[in-house]
Amino acid sequence: MREAGRVTAKALAAVRELIRPGVTTAELNAAAEEIIRKSGGFPTFLKYPGPYPYPATICVSINEELVHGIPGKRKLRTGDVVSVDCGTTLEGFIGDAAITVGVGEVSSLASV
Repeated sequence: MREAGRVTAKALAAVRELIRPGVTTAELNAAAEEIIRKSGGFPTFLKYPGPYPYPATICVSINEELVHGIPGKRKLRTGDVVSVDCGTTLEGFIGDAAITVGVGEVSSLASV
């Protein structure tokens, strides 16, 4: 369980480094998936079962959006507040964590 958590933390650290204006949410997703797979894990959320299996490695929500946003072509802008949830399955264990990051300068209301 600890190692799955470490891989998830590394994936989120890579995502955090990429968060800046002009980066797409799909780019964030690709970075997380690369770290997870290179570490021998599988993205827990990818193809999560249900009537519509989840199509991505991370969930990314911007500003007032609720959780489970699907990554895509959307570009980050200065002032956005981005929440990213990530999960790694490794050797039968799951590590799951989330971060929230401001893109550039955010308003004082967003930082409360």
